[in-house]
Amino acid sequence: MNIDTLVDDVYSFMLTKEVPEQVDPVDVVEQMASNMKQIMRTMLAEHEDTAQPRNRLRLSNIGKDDRYLWHVVNGTEKEHFRPETLIKFLYGNLVEEMVLALVKLSGHAVTHEQAPANVEGITGSMDCKIDGVVIDVKSASSFGMKKFKDGSLATDDPFGYVAQAKAYAYSEGEAKFGWLAMDKVTGQLVTLVYESGATTGYQYDSVDMDIAARARHLQAMVKLPEVPQHCFQPVPEGKSGNMKLATGCSYCAYKDSCWPQARKFLYSKGPTYLVEVKNEPKVSEVVKDEAGQEKIIWKVSKRLGGGPSKANLEAGF
Repeated sequence: MNIDTLVDDVYSFMLTKEVPEQVDPVDVVEQMASNMKQIMRTMLAEHEDTAQPRNRLRLSNIGKDDRYLWHVVNGTEKEHFRPETLIKFLYGNLVEEMVLALVKLSGHAVTHEQAPANVEGITGSMDCKIDGVVIDVKSASSFGMKKFKDGSLATDDPFGYVAQAKAYAYSEGEAKFGWLAMDKVTGQLVTLVYESGATTGYQYDSVDMDIAARARHLQAMVKLPEVPQHCFQPVPEGKSGNMKLATGCSYCAYKDSCWPQARKFLYSKGPTYLVEVKNEPKVSEVVKDEAGQEKIIWKVSKRLGGGPSKANLEAGF
């Protein structure tokens, strides 16, 4: 079978429940259950910060920006994840196991699960190979799925997915690598495969980057005494004249260190971090007390019963 038909074959299995003769469905289900139990055991044994990158370079974060990785390795204080964020991470790991089980039940070959990888001494473990192609399994929002659908991930990759997958492929001596992504809302599946050094189709700098040189650069960079320049510069917040953190910074655990002046406002689209305020937003603001605990300063009327508005609920408060 070929990865080009992967999504259609999984969909077909879901409709027919027909399993190829060479596949033992009981074994597949038992393996999925065992892996899910291990994920839950690991979650119960960990404290919050273990979900974040530890103080070392890993292939899973090799695509992150220099400043971020300098903070990681040098132990800069970082934000703690919110409980709902930790649930999101846990959910993503469980979804990965479910999706891989469906791939196996559809008859496609899944190998090299959690196989070790190494690039210039930086280590990690890949998700798997599907039909011989190094694949990273992702769960994404409907908005996040767009980059996998249209192939624009290579040109808009604030979380370093391309370098991560390329590193796993490089470790295996492979040119092809990609993703199997599932929409967390709709259940839609999408595959995206890139090929280093491709002579046909689109060519991207991020796909053709020298990943070994990247690894060597990072190993030297994190030993420097001074923190590198900011990963991203602030961007305009609409036409208000205010400036906000770019997406890559707003999701970063080190934004308090990099942007201590940033103020957190609860827009209907979600939390927005303003670093320059020329026009005070007419939305609630989140501030921290002396103990570092967040509290909301209401700038809009609370809903009946004293609860937060729908917009703030959607923003996670």
